[in-house]
Amino acid sequence: MIISRTPYRISFFGGGTDYPDWYRQHGGAVLATTIDKYCYLSVRHLPPFFDYRYRVVWSKVENCSHIDEIEHPVVRGLLHHLRLDRGVEVHHVGDLPARSGMGSSSAFTVGLLHALHALQGRMVGKQELMQEAIFVEQELLRETVGSQDQASAAHGGFNRITFAPNGHIQVSPVVVRPGRLEELDSHLMLFYTGIVRTAAKVAATYVTDLGSKRRQLRMLRHLVDESIDLLAGEQPIERFGELLDEGWAHKRSLGAGISNDDIDDCYARAQAAGAIGGKLAGAGGGGFLLLFVPPQKQQAVLQALPELVHVPFRFESSGSQILFYERGEDFTAAEAARREQPIRPFRAIDDAAGAGSDRWTIPYPAPGPFAVPGTRP
Repeated sequence: MIISRTPYRISFFGGGTDYPDWYRQHGGAVLATTIDKYCYLSVRHLPPFFDYRYRVVWSKVENCSHIDEIEHPVVRGLLHHLRLDRGVEVHHVGDLPARSGMGSSSAFTVGLLHALHALQGRMVGKQELMQEAIFVEQELLRETVGSQDQASAAHGGFNRITFAPNGHIQVSPVVVRPGRLEELDSHLMLFYTGIVRTAAKVAATYVTDLGSKRRQLRMLRHLVDESIDLLAGEQPIERFGELLDEGWAHKRSLGAGISNDDIDDCYARAQAAGAIGGKLAGAGGGGFLLLFVPPQKQQAVLQALPELVHVPFRFESSGSQILFYERGEDFTAAEAARREQPIRPFRAIDDAAGAGSDRWTIPYPAPGPFAVPGTRP
């Protein structure tokens, strides 16, 4: 049994310049951090005593005999990619909703890659894990995604991620004086809007025409350096919020699907209550709203957005990790023998008590003298 834990991320500046179609020509950079909210994946070789070889538990439960029958595209793709020839069971749980702009899809890919490599007895480094996850999502699955989410999920931490035209990706921790990141963290608030969207679909509305968005993307890229200079210097931290507001204005201009009237209304109410700036996490369209709010104004912002879910968080620096590793019993021989045997199909036989019903009820005992609270025998 292997259990991996992979963090979600918040991107502050530079989003859009991490798409290969852009940075392969112009280069790119992103300022992002991972947070203490995680994607957990457990994997194991499935013992050969079931009438299926693959079990995948996510928002659905899939029991399949062949890899190609698996509905989850990342699980199906990775099992083919890594050429696993034994039955596998995969369980996923996450701290935050999927399709919410927190890099959850890439965290899933990175975490599952990490766990499946460990299942095969291989430990991979953070850079290799990042590169392989990018290859899987962009080349194998043909998703319209950038390259920052995989870098953050694999490496963890508060980083400047640089994308070179030759394809090289450099993840560099941001160096600041003691207490500066804690000061920034204390000014950030995260709200879930409840609007679910697929990042690839939102990105597809503007990624196919990045050439016409040169001015906005260059400004977003410039804000990465300006924000890092601010954090490394002595300027008041409130200036970071102003930069977020400026960056959100540039990001909204990339495409009509990045924001909507509902999001604009929430942002306006937050600013009226004291928020200095903010942005939607990820590609836009919905998901999580990040706000920069002085601590003394945060209660007012909470009251201004009563319909949104407030999610407290802290920065983290671990990246994807293997939390648990235990070598299970080796069923290789038994599984090989099973494939050669004409096994009788599994079937259920109804008994007299449950005939005609698939339901199984727990035989609770009859109520005793203490069945009703407060009564005595």
